[in-house]
Amino acid sequence: MIFDGADLSHQALAERLSPDETHVFRECDLTEADLWGAPLAGARFESCVLEGADLRKADLDGAVFTGGGGMRIRFADADLIDARFTDVDLSSAQFGGALLTDASFTGCRMIGAMLTGSRGTGFTLSRCNLTLANLGGCSLRGETIEGVRFDDADLSGCDFTEATLVDCRLRGTRLLSAKFAKADLRGADLGEPDDTRLRAFAGAVITQSQAAAILAARGITVL
Repeated sequence: MIFDGADLSHQALAERLSPDETHVFRECDLTEADLWGAPLAGARFESCVLEGADLRKADLDGAVFTGGGGMRIRFADADLIDARFTDVDLSSAQFGGALLTDASFTGCRMIGAMLTGSRGTGFTLSRCNLTLANLGGCSLRGETIEGVRFDDADLSGCDFTEATLVDCRLRGTRLLSAKFAKADLRGADLGEPDDTRLRAFAGAVITQSQAAAILAARGITVL
């Protein structure tokens, strides 16, 4: 079923969508639409307004979101295996309990997004703004993460083992019990060093200039 430019705001849509079809939404207004539990595997959302849309428990495996988005989209407990988000506004989106195995986020605005409590074996991030986001306990093990801002985000308990961070920022980031063993942080802005941060970075690879900045912050001069 194809929806082209439709105003679907505030509507209950799940029962209108057949699980035997692939659904396409182009430039639709889905503000606060009720898609709870909807069969949307392989669906496409192209430049849609999704402000406050309810996609909890929806089957979104392989779904593609391009452009559009909005504040406070609810993805809690949804299946998002292999889902792709490109240039989508996901500010304050709720992903608690969502299955994110092999999902990808590219060029997305994810300020204040909540990914803590999400499930799966990992997802990918590239050129996203995750300022003030909560990724507590998420696994990004072995991933290459490029151009991501984690400023003031909560990464407590996250697993970055063997990950590579390129042009990423970790200013003011909460890193309690995070793991960076064998992670390559040479391309990252590590922010102001403190004891919690240094414990998290144990086993990581950094540059000489990064090491000198850490020592200088602790009153040690490197000659």
